[in-house]
Amino acid sequence: MHPQVERTLEEVKRRNPGEPEFQQAVFEVLNSISLAVDRDPSLADHALLERLVEPERQILFRVPWVDDSGTVRVNRGYRVEFNSALGPYKGGLRFHRSVNRNIIKSLGFEQIFKNALTGQSLGGGKGGSDFDPHGKSDWEVMNFCQAYMTELSRHIGDKTDVPAGDIGVGQREIGFLFGQYRRLKNRWETGVLTGKGLDWGGSHARREATGYGVVFFAREMLLKRGEDLEGKIVTVSGSGNVAIYAIEKALQFGAKPVTFSDSSGWVYDPDGVDLDLLKEIKEGRRGRVAEYAERRPRAEFHAEGRPWSVPCHVALPCATENELNEDDARELAKNGCEIIAEGANMPCSHDAVEVFAQSGILFAPGKAANAGGVAVSSLEMEQNAARARWTFQEVEGNLAEIMRDIHTNCLETADEYARPGDYVVGANIRAFMRVSAAMHAQGVF
Repeated sequence: MHPQVERTLEEVKRRNPGEPEFQQAVFEVLNSISLAVDRDPSLADHALLERLVEPERQILFRVPWVDDSGTVRVNRGYRVEFNSALGPYKGGLRFHRSVNRNIIKSLGFEQIFKNALTGQSLGGGKGGSDFDPHGKSDWEVMNFCQAYMTELSRHIGDKTDVPAGDIGVGQREIGFLFGQYRRLKNRWETGVLTGKGLDWGGSHARREATGYGVVFFAREMLLKRGEDLEGKIVTVSGSGNVAIYAIEKALQFGAKPVTFSDSSGWVYDPDGVDLDLLKEIKEGRRGRVAEYAERRPRAEFHAEGRPWSVPCHVALPCATENELNEDDARELAKNGCEIIAEGANMPCSHDAVEVFAQSGILFAPGKAANAGGVAVSSLEMEQNAARARWTFQEVEGNLAEIMRDIHTNCLETADEYARPGDYVVGANIRAFMRVSAAMHAQGVF
């Protein structure tokens, strides 16, 4: 590893104690780009690496709101505006009890490179709160969203910072947030948030984008090997938008998805996922996955473990960070898994990724494989700016092309650095070169 990269990593550990996910995200990127710095030492000049790992702005605020009983509750709100060299900060908002500064920084850092890979003019950021909308009434969610946006509105704008949804933030939450932003700013600025409803500035295929995108990417990985998704067994984790629409697109390509999960456990359906039933339970009633197993004769619900014990050809972790560990990776390798593409943000631990490499499993990191969500967010921003609306087919076609380009660029860059087939190296270096060139061109900022 290049000495300057090593020094930067040590400084990250010293200045960010107790933040393992952030340190993990930085190590994963810097470990790859050390190859580029070895080849061109000027990339370490002007404290570029030190600036790259330090957010441009970190915002922490309290969010007081009133629940249905009239009790005042207080949560923490976050927005990390990490890097704007390529454009306005762009990244989702996550509402979940696990949210803290460490998680938001790790996701914001990852977002810099994901956004760069899309080829769009987007910087990287992330935000959220330790508020958990699960089990809350619509009134409570609205009260919280309005309180959260009251502070966040000071820091965002369509040319400054454009949040979107993430875990716990769907179209309902985006609606409440957008309504409060309009109330505070007294203007119709549709480009300030993405993931909006179709009737008020949203884009076709935005809900489906991340799930569709990860399947498009996985298919490109198979096509490169002379194979296709048709007939492949696919294991999926999660049951939110990413997982549901990854399952939908996999089915459209003739694959057989057999698993999904939520925080209560996971389901294995050997007959293949009944997508209509899953959507009814999760999208229609926000139910739990155990209900699916109760209504399908051969489906099994497991309260313990994870779906990675099921034999498969393709695995798509679409739930949350570090959900797939070293033991899971060995189980996948033993059961014949050929390809893993991350639908969630960093769902595979560093040790798991090493097992994939040792086992010959092709692995696509989230910054490449799940970039479909932010890609269509950018397309939504384009439509907002032009006051236009594209058809579903137009947006999906653009998404497929973007994912194809990301796949090609990752492989070409990996080949250039003598790491053929290494999607991690290809994605990290390709994105880093684009961001670093912009940072150099704009001077010390």
